[in-house]
Amino acid sequence: MEHGATSIVSLMIVTGVAFFIPILLERLKLKVIPIVVAEIIAGIIIGQSGLNLIDVDNAWLTLLSSLGLIYLMFLSGLEIDFNSFRVKKGNNSGKSKEINPFLVSSTIFVFMLALAYGFSLILVSLGMIDDPYFMTIILSTISLGVVVPVLKERKVLNTKLGQTVLLIAVISDFVTMILFAYYLAVKDGDTTIVWWIILLVALVFMLYFILNFYRKKTNMALIDALKRGTAQIGTRGIFALILLFVALSETMGVENILGAFLAGVVVSLLSPDREFVHQLDSFGYGFLIPIFFVMVGVEFDFGSLLENRSILLLIPVVLIFLFLTRNLPTLLLKRWFSWNEVFSSGMLLTSTLSLAIVAATVSLQMGIISEGMNSAIVLVAILTCFTSPILYARILPEVEETERSLAIIGANRAALRASLNFQKSNYKVTIFSEKQGKLKSESDSEFPIIEMNNMTLEKLIEMNLFESFDGIIVATSNDNFNVEIANYANAIGYENIIIRIEEPTLNKQYTDMGLAIYSNAFAGEMVLKAMVHSPSLVRLLTDNDEIIREFVLDGMRYDRIPLRKLPFLGDTLILSIYRGERAITPNGDTILQQGDRLIISGSGDSMEKVAEYL
Repeated sequence: MEHGATSIVSLMIVTGVAFFIPILLERLKLKVIPIVVAEIIAGIIIGQSGLNLIDVDNAWLTLLSSLGLIYLMFLSGLEIDFNSFRVKKGNNSGKSKEINPFLVSSTIFVFMLALAYGFSLILVSLGMIDDPYFMTIILSTISLGVVVPVLKERKVLNTKLGQTVLLIAVISDFVTMILFAYYLAVKDGDTTIVWWIILLVALVFMLYFILNFYRKKTNMALIDALKRGTAQIGTRGIFALILLFVALSETMGVENILGAFLAGVVVSLLSPDREFVHQLDSFGYGFLIPIFFVMVGVEFDFGSLLENRSILLLIPVVLIFLFLTRNLPTLLLKRWFSWNEVFSSGMLLTSTLSLAIVAATVSLQMGIISEGMNSAIVLVAILTCFTSPILYARILPEVEETERSLAIIGANRAALRASLNFQKSNYKVTIFSEKQGKLKSESDSEFPIIEMNNMTLEKLIEMNLFESFDGIIVATSNDNFNVEIANYANAIGYENIIIRIEEPTLNKQYTDMGLAIYSNAFAGEMVLKAMVHSPSLVRLLTDNDEIIREFVLDGMRYDRIPLRKLPFLGDTLILSIYRGERAITPNGDTILQQGDRLIISGSGDSMEKVAEYL
């Protein structure tokens, strides 16, 4: 088309390309390529450097692309999980037992930032760039959109290594966004904007406390009702919040992308449920964001790269500096992890995508960088997202499933019987108990017991109980002792603990605190009710040949597919699906979502097969 397509035709082509890209990647089995990278490449093919099918001045596409950029920055803020900044206790056996993920991640990022600035000064001295601060930001950005899916796929996200790598990416995402906003303010010549940025960040936390207080005081039944149907109050509130922060940013003279990012931070701090976050993702990645990335490709100018030889030379140099900026600081991880884990982590962190492209796009619009520099940065981002996941997978060995360790405190008969079943389910069980002569007749192999003259919390801490076990069950008959352990576990953030409390008031108090509490009296009452109303359910629960387990769909492999298409059911039966706080009765047409909790019953062999897949 000589003068470009009409408005509607151009929009139709862009949305059509965005629709067919995931299908094409699935058909060609090119899952290693991030979808956003494929969208940019498709945009290059149909854009001004390719077939020139799109009118780059199209008002509809310009508006939707801008909204896509704003929504992308909102989701970037939403992706930051502030719970991951807490230092959690757990099974840290081996070389990594003393690592503090947050401290180590922060230190590594500071080194990355320092190296990025040093390499930027080298580029200035070589005459390749004029502004070291802009290149420092580009060299410091890490793509959360690439890092998180790869860590999940390799099943290392919840390990100490995975949490450390994730935190490096999260800190990079947050800090570089703030630095970029500050950079734009200085470039705009108004240093007072810095104070407006500080005010905006302060407003985030003030608004969080207000909304959190309001949420606790509000009638949740009313809110839940408004979330459904045509009201969709949650979604309406999100867009009102985004536009509020964008409007505030523009009023203060700050770039609107910072406002959108901070709106995402507010929502992330409120810890929304997975289903709601999935709705927000679906809208963004289903419509607005693909238009933005396709338009990045459409506006990509190969000609500007070829016109300037120094820009062409800059591309491999920036790639090398990106590699060094990520890999040299991650050598600090060698104290806790193997060389393969260290090198692979550095490779994965080399990926840079969304924020680098956003920074280049906004800087180009403001006239800070040239068309050639913008194209070079986009090309570098594409290349890193191609190579990083592949190199990571080749260097890091497959993670072997390790035997889970479980501590049971208290050697009563119910705990002993339960320990036998846990051992059959691939748990390494250790029982802690005060000395009891009646246990001498039991088989030591059946009941691995550590006996103490006087079992106290201090002695259990000295034995590294909370650092050495994946999970703990507190089953003694002493409520005061059990509560003491519960308080300590809650204080240090140890989450995988189940505690017996018989006294009803205490039981309710600690249940309301979010701890997993049980009592023999309540359990007996529930069994009696079940035997009267649902005797078959009791037989199912007590059948030694049947196992009931909960599985969480953490990965994207089975996201958005119907239940009947699961390839591994065997003789298992999906009893229920929990989505957030809502229980779903499953049928063949039930669409699964990432984050769903599946309650599954079946034989031991079939359940092992399910565990391999999930």
